[in-house]
Amino acid sequence: MCKKTNSSTDGTSFQGVTIKASVQDLINVLGEPTIQDNTGEDKVNFEWDMETDEGDVFTIYDWKEYRKLDLDEQIDFHIGSFSRSISSDAQYEVMRELGNYVE
Repeated sequence: MCKKTNSSTDGTSFQGVTIKASVQDLINVLGEPTIQDNTGEDKVNFEWDMETDEGDVFTIYDWKEYRKLDLDEQIDFHIGSFSRSISSDAQYEVMRELGNYVE
């Protein structure tokens, strides 16, 4: 299970991997966001700094919504990491926690 990280996520970036969820869904499985400023005035309203089961850091964040988000609205969240494979691993772990992945 992925968990919050105390390690730096500086230098992570979007690798083309997203996850569809609501802010509330993510709060329920990941806890409170590392960053939250749901004003729509910046590129990101919510961000979680996490790490995979293997200890690889990643971030989950909304990107350029430029509006206040309804906490129950389903949107595509970006996953940022150091590689596409880490982002894919993170996607799998988060989807599993959300109950959206069939093994």
